[in-house]
Amino acid sequence: MDLELEGRVAIVTGASRGLGRAAAVALAAEGTQVYGVARSLDQLESLPAEGDGRIEVAGCDMLDLDAVAALPQQAIDRFGRLDVVINNAGLAPAGAFTDQDDALWAEVFGVNVFAPVALARAAGRHFLKQGSGKIINIASTSGILGKPTLVAYSSSKGAMLQMTKALAGEWARHGIQVNAIAPGAYETHAQRAVLENEEILRRRLRKIPAGRMGMPHEIGPLICLLASPLSDFITGSVFVADGGESSKL
Repeated sequence: MDLELEGRVAIVTGASRGLGRAAAVALAAEGTQVYGVARSLDQLESLPAEGDGRIEVAGCDMLDLDAVAALPQQAIDRFGRLDVVINNAGLAPAGAFTDQDDALWAEVFGVNVFAPVALARAAGRHFLKQGSGKIINIASTSGILGKPTLVAYSSSKGAMLQMTKALAGEWARHGIQVNAIAPGAYETHAQRAVLENEEILRRRLRKIPAGRMGMPHEIGPLICLLASPLSDFITGSVFVADGGESSKL
């Protein structure tokens, strides 16, 4: 199926590893020019080699909202247009609720909520003039169900999901689609502590009906579909990708 992504331009945040990197590679494979940004420059620098000339990268601290808001114009200046924004960068510090102070909550919401808002707002001004655009927010099943020891993270991803739905309703008549993906457990750096402990991993997998974690590349086709003009009638939706864990099969 031709997803009609050839020549499109996308910004992907948190592109240095995990799901963000997988999103960048998948979009590039479909012909999209990708502007991948992240704070981890050492890992980000190797990303263009996986994009067949369609990936360019730049450092960006998601806590610097002015820098985040500047990304859409940077993409337009470099590539002549902007069609898609993937809000993927995130923080998920685990710990007892009473041990996580206001500074930590501010950091989590800064990266997981305020940065996506700043990027969506800046891109949205361009999309509104253009009459088209796609915003894909990478949330989490934690934002739907809430998870112990991840209260700040769960709260921030819940906020992202509601922002997705509200913004989708506001912008639908302008030809802009806003959707979210809520991944469950994937074999990424965020799951390192689980993956490195055989017993913890065994217990974790028992909660997933599919019997395994997802692989990062498996998120790529869904991201490409939502970035595609073929999904122009899909907006305000949350796509759960968790091997059946949240459905309690």
